[in-house]
Amino acid sequence: MSKKSVVIWDGNVRDAALSILLAVDKNQAYSNLLLNETIKRHKIEAKDRALLTEITYGTLQYKMTLDYYLEPFIRGSVDHWVRWLLRLSLYQMHYLTRIPPHAAVNEAVEIAKRRGHQGIASMVNGILRSILRQGVASTDAIKDPIERLAIETSHPEWLVQRFVDNYGFDVASEMLHENNIPPVQTVRVNTTKASIEEVIANLESEGLTANKSDLMPECLHVTNGQPARTRAFQEGLITIQDESSMIPANVLHPSPGMRVLDMCAAPGGKTTHLAEIMKNEGSILATDLHPHKLDLIDHNTDRLGIDIVETAPIDGRKAPDFLQPESFDAILVDAPCSGLGVMRRKPDIKYTKREEDIENLQKIQLALLDAATKVLKINGKLVYSTCTVDKKENEGTVKAFLTVHPEMEAIQLESLPTKLAEKQANGMLQVFPQDFGCDGFFVAAFRKKGGSN
Repeated sequence: MSKKSVVIWDGNVRDAALSILLAVDKNQAYSNLLLNETIKRHKIEAKDRALLTEITYGTLQYKMTLDYYLEPFIRGSVDHWVRWLLRLSLYQMHYLTRIPPHAAVNEAVEIAKRRGHQGIASMVNGILRSILRQGVASTDAIKDPIERLAIETSHPEWLVQRFVDNYGFDVASEMLHENNIPPVQTVRVNTTKASIEEVIANLESEGLTANKSDLMPECLHVTNGQPARTRAFQEGLITIQDESSMIPANVLHPSPGMRVLDMCAAPGGKTTHLAEIMKNEGSILATDLHPHKLDLIDHNTDRLGIDIVETAPIDGRKAPDFLQPESFDAILVDAPCSGLGVMRRKPDIKYTKREEDIENLQKIQLALLDAATKVLKINGKLVYSTCTVDKKENEGTVKAFLTVHPEMEAIQLESLPTKLAEKQANGMLQVFPQDFGCDGFFVAAFRKKGGSN
């Protein structure tokens, strides 16, 4: 399904949601990117935008659950697009109380007529009206607790089992349910340009409601509107960023005047946060494997009025080939990871990730950390972070790293609010989505004490 051959938006919200779902499924496109692109390109109004977002994400979030509910009512095979239409319609019928079920059925029938023919429309009508009459099956009938939790929360069984093995059934269950709850919009205040209070007033003057977070001092929770369309954003007073993503820069907490390396920097959210903490004094080298992504960092620094960041297209694993040994005071390695902490923002992740992906990622993570040690000064600070909740990628990577690097030691995480500081253990912090309503995130900190590399 190419963008040229498919018209995603023709004014019909449900038809647009179906087109997005089909594109995500076929092209393995990220739902959040395609959804945002659709909204921006077609200037979709607030009311339609909210419904489009809700039914697109919701259908993806609950795909496995919806299939379980649909299974008793489908006879034989149905076309791929028809199955997505049934999922989309049942999501509205079962989960959205403000949409009359019969309205969802009627819309589905009309879409089926337009995209297919009368026979398909009749089948869609029959299936959905049978569900209206009979209701859906209870998951209580599933005897195996792992399978039942997988269907209830719509996560693959291997992933459910992995989380249960990592953290126990109760923590895993709470996390998997939380993954299906839409995240709160959060922004980071650019403290080099304005105070928290000034930005709140600025946003409120444009009709947005912003509240100061009780977790991260530079974070605001925005409960309505689109922060990215405000003057505050255009003028560089705020950055769109999840609250958890603000942790790594706070843990590294470089002083003004330091020389800092951000090894996997694009699109620059953490880079610019580091610069703001440094009061835009000193120097930051932001590197990324993909040269085209460096433009995103440059765009962000320009908008925010930051001039201490230099970008370079360097694969972090090869940093010692290009950079002076022991030349950085502090290094952030926000490593490529499975992204299992951000599944409610990118629900497609849970269906496309495979267990072997995690094994391959750890090799990359360890190679990045190994390279970082070579360009870090003696007594320099190294912070490792991921947006995942997988023990192997997090605690496992830290353990493997320290085993082969005796010159590095785990250190206490500093510059954190009390609520987060209390959760750390052995120089590591694992935040779950259910802890504070933000993304799942992991941070660890190390000091280079010297010795052989």
